[in-house]
Amino acid sequence: LAQPSRKTGPIKHLWKMATGNVNPFNLSDSEDEAEQRQEDGVDTERSPSDGAPGPPSNNPFSPQADAEHPALLLSSGLAETRVSVDVIAAQLIRDQYILTALEFHTELLEAGRELPRLRDYFSNPGNFERQSGTPPACKDQGLGPGGPLNRAGSISTLDSLDFARYSDDGNRESDERVAVLEFELRKAKETIQALRANLTQAAESDTRERSKNYNSNPEIQEPIRPLEKRALNFLVNEYLLKNEYKLSAITFSDENDDQDFELWDDVGLNIPKPPDLLQIYRNCGSALPSPRDTVDVAVGVESGELTGNYITQKPDLLQKVCKSSSETHPSSIPPQSPHDNGQYLDVRGASEPNSRPAESNPPTQTVSPPPQTITQPHAKLKSRESVVFDQPNRKLSPAFQQALLSFCKMSADSRLGAEVSRIADSEESVMLMLGRCLPHIVPNVLLAKREELIPLILCTACLHPEPKERDQLLHILFNLIKRPDDEQRQMILTGCVAFARHVGPTRVEAELLPQCWEQINHKYPERRLLVAEACGALAPYLPKEIRSSLVLSMLQQMLAEDKADMVREAVVKSLAIIMGYINDPDKYPQGFELMLLSLGDPSERVVSAIHQVFIPAFAAWTIELGNLQTTLIPSLLARIETLLKNEHGLDEHKLHMLLSALQSLIPPLFSVVLQNAPFTHRVNLQGHTPPIEVTRFPRPASPLQDVATIVGSRETLSALLILYDYQLEHEGTTGWDSLLWVVNQLLPQLIDIVGRVNVTSTTCVHEFSRFFWRLCRTFGKIFTNTKVKPQFQEILRLSEENVDALTGNGILTKATVPIYATGVLTSYNQEEDRKLLVGFLEDVMTTLSLSHAPLDSLKASFVELGANPVYHELLLTVLWYGVVHTSALVRCTAARMFELLVKGVNETLVAQRVVPALITLSSDPEISVRISTIPAFGTIMETVTQKELLERVKMQLASFLEDPQYQDQHSLHMEIIRTFGRVGPNAEPRFRDEFVLPHLHKLALGNNVQPSESKRIDIATQLFEAYSALSCCFISEELMVTHFLPGLRCLRADMEQLSPEHEVILSSMIKEGETKVENRGIGQAEGSVSIAASLVGEDAKTKFLSKMGQLTTSGAMLANVFQRKK
Repeated sequence: LAQPSRKTGPIKHLWKMATGNVNPFNLSDSEDEAEQRQEDGVDTERSPSDGAPGPPSNNPFSPQADAEHPALLLSSGLAETRVSVDVIAAQLIRDQYILTALEFHTELLEAGRELPRLRDYFSNPGNFERQSGTPPACKDQGLGPGGPLNRAGSISTLDSLDFARYSDDGNRESDERVAVLEFELRKAKETIQALRANLTQAAESDTRERSKNYNSNPEIQEPIRPLEKRALNFLVNEYLLKNEYKLSAITFSDENDDQDFELWDDVGLNIPKPPDLLQIYRNCGSALPSPRDTVDVAVGVESGELTGNYITQKPDLLQKVCKSSSETHPSSIPPQSPHDNGQYLDVRGASEPNSRPAESNPPTQTVSPPPQTITQPHAKLKSRESVVFDQPNRKLSPAFQQALLSFCKMSADSRLGAEVSRIADSEESVMLMLGRCLPHIVPNVLLAKREELIPLILCTACLHPEPKERDQLLHILFNLIKRPDDEQRQMILTGCVAFARHVGPTRVEAELLPQCWEQINHKYPERRLLVAEACGALAPYLPKEIRSSLVLSMLQQMLAEDKADMVREAVVKSLAIIMGYINDPDKYPQGFELMLLSLGDPSERVVSAIHQVFIPAFAAWTIELGNLQTTLIPSLLARIETLLKNEHGLDEHKLHMLLSALQSLIPPLFSVVLQNAPFTHRVNLQGHTPPIEVTRFPRPASPLQDVATIVGSRETLSALLILYDYQLEHEGTTGWDSLLWVVNQLLPQLIDIVGRVNVTSTTCVHEFSRFFWRLCRTFGKIFTNTKVKPQFQEILRLSEENVDALTGNGILTKATVPIYATGVLTSYNQEEDRKLLVGFLEDVMTTLSLSHAPLDSLKASFVELGANPVYHELLLTVLWYGVVHTSALVRCTAARMFELLVKGVNETLVAQRVVPALITLSSDPEISVRISTIPAFGTIMETVTQKELLERVKMQLASFLEDPQYQDQHSLHMEIIRTFGRVGPNAEPRFRDEFVLPHLHKLALGNNVQPSESKRIDIATQLFEAYSALSCCFISEELMVTHFLPGLRCLRADMEQLSPEHEVILSSMIKEGETKVENRGIGQAEGSVSIAASLVGEDAKTKFLSKMGQLTTSGAMLANVFQRKK
């Protein structure tokens, strides 16, 4: 069914249908009129679902309704002047004006006034079923209103022909017809839309062409274009209908029957609808001028006479004007005080003429502290007292203060943020605020956008005269959102700061702080997080007594008790801001304890916050108190010394905690040295200062640890660094107390502490190494070469004549060696620095070897340096020096160092540098040197995957085992067995099966006939550890029978005489192995077996574990028992 042409058919029909005084144009479907007509006896709203009495029928109207005269449906008397749309619909359906009824139904749907009668009629397929043999229009032959519906002849094209209409198949009924009608309706609509689009494009192109012809001669009247005519027709018709000229509207519509006046899209799809004729006439085609544009220059204009739009735009215009002025005349405008960024904390009123412009800093960077006095210069605004805040007597640089306050999470880079920051100052401003915010609140308040309410709440709370009402409003603010997210919290905090700047410290203390106190133990962490962040954001606007007492206590309680990491992290940042404003020296001990408490927090987030924010802020305060060098750093060093003296072992976690705190204090310490130097008065920022090298300082963990931020700017720092280097190189340190303290007190104490560190503790060595590296990089290369290195070199004394062949040089065995090598000598990476590092390591290796001293310090150096691939070539150079050394002791040391280096070096270097060096050492005249290469060869078998390398190493190990000259070398056999037990579980399976297990069997068999009992027990113990480690591997049945079990039996024979406790475990292992072999022979699938996993039975397990616990062998080897193949 195609959509009928929507012209004036329904209206003309109604005109003919109307009788008497009935006005057919006063159409209404109001409920009041429907009820009135029901009282007059006319049922105007009955639908097929009303259940009228009588037999059921597809007819949507009851027989009684059909029998009524049409006049009754139109009117119940001459006094009736309005006709219900339902009455019209009923009459159209009754008289079989189906297409008109369909168009009427469509118009009502578009107007949002769906009529149940029409909806039910057109949704019932039975109303359109064809009665066979009955002409479509024969109503007088008994066919009711539910009769067939003729197709529209005007659109009976090929794609809409219903071939089934002449079919005798009775099964094609309602569903098929509905589908066809829907398809045809959709096609008709698409056609109409395409035609409208084409019309619009044609009209637009026509407009462009004609405008070229008429622009040159404005006196020629341009003829009206089709698009303009249709638009004007629509507006004229709209005007006539709005002003009750309905007959004129009908006449006008009849005269323009090619246009649909009920749908603007009929004019053009992509043409915006203009205002109505009245509005166009009033505006004369242009917007109203601002009152400011039409005011006589001799008359003063009050701000109340200006439009709201002007007042709203004024702050933005002022900012632009001031910004332009500052760019044009930068020297004529004094720099803005760091105490007022003002960009989103401007609470001085929207119409204040003297508002200072924002700095060029982005709005999300800072939350500036308040100026000391805020006044209201505008005489028209309601006057109020000046707001004065307690300013701390602090000397923080503006850059440091800005960076510190940037950790307050507030934002104004949005429309809503700007509204929150602009607190109203008068009743007039309140109205403007409402006007700006309400349009945004209404559609969003029910959709979890409650932050839109924040400006209204804050304005009312600021200006309301009743304290009780203000308290209630602020309570609503803090409880506005159940679990505020990050953005919502920022908005609330921005509003709180604006409120604080507006009302002053007294009201902040009395009204805002109680709200924070109430939420301190809230069940939702987001609410507690809001409290923690609010304490920091409000700190600059609180009385100094409250800031250092109540707020500090609140935050301390939350830090100690709150279980949420994110809350404690926010607490730490707020505490840092408190430390930036506190000026009570008595609070220093409390701040120090808070620092230690936070450093020991289990959360990485909290520890990161303490280093990034709290420690720099706390250090800045101690610098002003003069406590950094006299109290803070010495206190940390004393605690480190106490840890090292602990008889119960070193707590490495606490050491890391304290050393990391010391490391975070290096930038503040260097700033003290610079700012108290003799050359400070010579700093000149007027001339050109060269930029600071990118690598001059270590990368800071946060802006607060940047030395440039601490001293004020990069220009200031650059000027100071030039004078600093010159002073150190040419003029010395005389009278430079802050630097002399570092050289004469700090460095000697640190070096003494390093000498007491356990060199085998990799963690401790790494932590101290990182500390010295950062210290040297921060204080500079000249300081490192002239002040740090000489003190280490004096202690280490690396000359060979000082070597004691009996006792060795004691300091060389301490952690001083690896910390000096990896922390000081690597702080700069120039060629001369690398040469100095190579020479130092060569001297240490030589000295320790010749003095027969432990190699732990050298090993620690190799481990720390080997973790960085940059130093692999350097370490290989050092080892090659040992390979070609004349002393066998040095060559042995070099061979053992290769074992540490192999695991971290790439296989290319192993093939090109390591293996050739080891092959050279394996043919050394000294047997001890050859034996020293075995652990390194074993590590290569464990880590390398290149087959050629593995074959070379395998051949070298085979020569050690099979060459007759090594047959009686007890030390060599011990080293090989120990290496097999270490690398066997992780080595390539083929190497293990074809090489390790057969040779262990051979060594166990040979040990049975060893005449020396001491050597026999040594070999047996090593074999036991090796077999225990290999028992966790997958071993084939063939190897189990030929090598593994026979080797265990040989070992058990030795242990029966030498160590009965080992014999019990070996017997259990042999029994289980034999059981597995027998089970496989019976029918189990062949494959590998894990001996350790096969120890079934609780008695066997208990016995095995108890005996393993009684063994006195090394823990490192026993740990391999439980090591699985990787």
